[in-house]
Amino acid sequence: MQSGLSSHTFSDVRVLVIGDVMLDRYWFGDVERISPEAPVPVINVAYSEERPGGAANVAANIAALGAECTLLSVVGQDDAGNALSAVLDRPRITAVLHVDDESQTTVKLRVISKNQQLLRADFETPPAHEVLRLCLGEFRQRLPDADVVLISDYGKGGLLHIKEMIEAAVAVDKPVIVDPKGSEYSRYANASLITPNLREFESVVGASADEAELNRKATALINELALGSLLITKSEHGMTLYFGDGSNIDYGAAGRDVYDVSGAGDTVISACALSLAAGLSHEHMLQFANAAAGIVVGKLGTAVAAIDEVVSEFEVDQ
Repeated sequence: MQSGLSSHTFSDVRVLVIGDVMLDRYWFGDVERISPEAPVPVINVAYSEERPGGAANVAANIAALGAECTLLSVVGQDDAGNALSAVLDRPRITAVLHVDDESQTTVKLRVISKNQQLLRADFETPPAHEVLRLCLGEFRQRLPDADVVLISDYGKGGLLHIKEMIEAAVAVDKPVIVDPKGSEYSRYANASLITPNLREFESVVGASADEAELNRKATALINELALGSLLITKSEHGMTLYFGDGSNIDYGAAGRDVYDVSGAGDTVISACALSLAAGLSHEHMLQFANAAAGIVVGKLGTAVAAIDEVVSEFEVDQ
């Protein structure tokens, strides 16, 4: 592979991740009959898996891509919180999970038969404000050691102090990358980059009739919120990076079969954060993020793209 992108490209990069963590649980089995109690399939669960989800999946992706990650978040005093700590016990991840006795760890349970998802059940309660203040204090302490800050907002209530976090990072010249959620984008003001998908972006600014209108709306939002740039992911249509001067860089999607899109956005934002921290160009950032996401959507469930997988299949030209 040419270009200087190798398995060691991001080995010196340190990422501070804060956001909503969750445990992704999978029950796998076969359906052979319909319940006599109701017209629903009965699955005979053969085995189960537990994987990091949400901001925890972001941390897993960063580590898989070869960088060092410190993850700050909140879990409940429960089995799911213990399980999440266990699946995060891996090289290059330092997980600082504050325990909140008043809430439960967010869990997404997926029931799968023959590689098809039959059901998803979510379990969650928002964390207490007292614990979130502890996270803010921890964030301030860890900030000087980070090369880039990544905020993973899943709308679960764990980012009460997001404005203060962005302000603190900007004050010490740390780039801030945000995966946004909801319609209140003003809370992301002054971020270096935000990465909504097209549906999320249009829920904030309204639908666009064509690419020209989409570009105008993206430019307007960048200038309104003093963002560095805005990356809109467009599923099978790739992704486009917009700037405040009205210019943009468009990058088509990797030509791969889509098996499961779970967590693909986590992979994209992880790749973008590492690219900015390592000084890659915008074009190479998009190529790297697109390549990594293309690998992840070819896997079942919440997954990661290892740096060696990206290096072995894609070339980033200088």
